Amino acid sequence: MAPQREWFEKDYYAVLGVPKTASEKEITRAYRKLAKQYHPDAHPGSEERFKEISAAYDVLGDAAKRKEYDEVRAMGPIGARLGGGGGPFGGGAGGAAGGPGGFSFRVDDLGDLLGGIFNRGRGGPSGRAASGPQRGADLEAELHLSFEEAVEGVTTTVNVTSDASCSTCGGTGAAPGTSPSICPNCNGRGVVDDNQGLFSFSMPCPQCGGRGLIVEKPCPTCRGSGVERRARQVRVRIPPGVEDGQRIRLKARGGAGRNGGPPGDLFVLVRVGPHPVFGRRGRDLTVVVPVSFPEAALGATITVPTLHEPVTVRIPPGTPSGRTFRVRGHGVPSGNGRAKGPGDLLVTVEVTVPTKLNDAQRQAVEALAGTLNESPPRGRSA
Repeated sequence: MAPQREWFEKDYYAVLGVPKTASEKEITRAYRKLAKQYHPDAHPGSEERFKEISAAYDVLGDAAKRKEYDEVRAMGPIGARLGGGGGPFGGGAGGAAGGPGGFSFRVDDLGDLLGGIFNRGRGGPSGRAASGPQRGADLEAELHLSFEEAVEGVTTTVNVTSDASCSTCGGTGAAPGTSPSICPNCNGRGVVDDNQGLFSFSMPCPQCGGRGLIVEKPCPTCRGSGVERRARQVRVRIPPGVEDGQRIRLKARGGAGRNGGPPGDLFVLVRVGPHPVFGRRGRDLTVVVPVSFPEAALGATITVPTLHEPVTVRIPPGTPSGRTFRVRGHGVPSGNGRAKGPGDLLVTVEVTVPTKLNDAQRQAVEALAGTLNESPPRGRSA
């Protein structure tokens, strides 16, 4: 394959954090570690870093690409453009032209270099990358869920207004009953070669604009672009246990691509409402249950609410206010496949003190106070 400009600009070994002498296993190990660390699904905002890591592994993970990359880096910027594959002055591959003293270079690489200067080369501002297939934009939508929906999971829809495939032509750009035809000028390539003697340039096909297809009768709705801006509903499955602020990626559900390009992705930002009874700590649910002084002092079996059926919890005698009991398996279900089983329910007891006592109750409390020999310590530090 032809060397890329990025090969000279980017040190892929530094991107992966490995030495130039690293083995294939070391490169793969480093890539997997970094890909997991910077994957956009787990770490929003790291898309560019993830793309850089993937591009580095795409070259270094392929033995042939890595060899050519190393040669290009060793040659320097001029060698990267003019080298014939075996060094700046070695015998080149097919398409090489000989010069004085055995100097050789590849005409197509030189054309790419000079074409970049004049905005005519492959991949330049006026090349196929600018007028050919273009990936759609990534979108973000906000979804508000109740506490129960977030815990149990739900399948719902989000409303998105964006570029989408034309509902009339299905994205082809052609009027109903017709279809695009292959451009006869470029035979569907989207580019044409401009031979200028020694040099050869590639430029977007002037007849199809770099698309490779010709729409003879444009769609009346999208006027041949294959894209229209409209509101749409996107179905999304929210797994059990989603947390407030979490982003869920829906691949290929974002903005529509242009000129036959793939669609972008949709990122759903989840907002979870509070619950009147329960709180949450990761995969554990929390609840505060009031108990009377006799129950706390003598011990009791109390009924505790859960998101489903109530359960009973045994509190031992002498339980202080604020003590927490763990009820296993009554927390948030695991929806990502990594955690084993649901979380727990954390029950905190709160001893209630009556604000008003009748005469009989007051006498009973006074009698109890008279039998207690110990008084609580005073003046503890907060």
